[in-house]
Amino acid sequence: MFYKQIYQSPLGPISLIADDQTLLGAWFLGQKYCEKGFEETDLTFKANSVLEQAKVWLDTYFAGQNPPVADFLAPQGTAFQKQVWQVLTTIPAGSTMTYGRIAKILNCRSARAVGSAVGKNPISIFIPCHRVLGSQGQLTGYAGGLERKIWLLEHEGVHLQANY
Repeated sequence: MFYKQIYQSPLGPISLIADDQTLLGAWFLGQKYCEKGFEETDLTFKANSVLEQAKVWLDTYFAGQNPPVADFLAPQGTAFQKQVWQVLTTIPAGSTMTYGRIAKILNCRSARAVGSAVGKNPISIFIPCHRVLGSQGQLTGYAGGLERKIWLLEHEGVHLQANY
């Protein structure tokens, strides 16, 4: 059984999907890949303990605190995507990393492949894909929208270049 709730964030509604033990998705409504893989699934619109934990984590994050990496995440993807998403969880709040750096960490020759995996991250904010920048530290795309990426980075205290 899958459970769904909508979390009202300062950046707009976030769809949260979980099973009985793990958070499977967190997307801004309307973002690219929103609820991908769950389109044909019967979702129960009610809370469960995982969704309650997710909402507390988001409340803490949006209150300006730095919650630890959630231990109830289970993103669904390829083995390579999961490797990339694991690296994302190591980027501390207030810090950034480039696609190229992630590629080097994974011994992958393609920053573009890393970028594709980052863009398909199904658990936005919890797995901080917004902390990934281009090779020169420039802002690049974000499935939730570039204005949200800017807000999230500034919320975490990242000082951005004025030319975004």
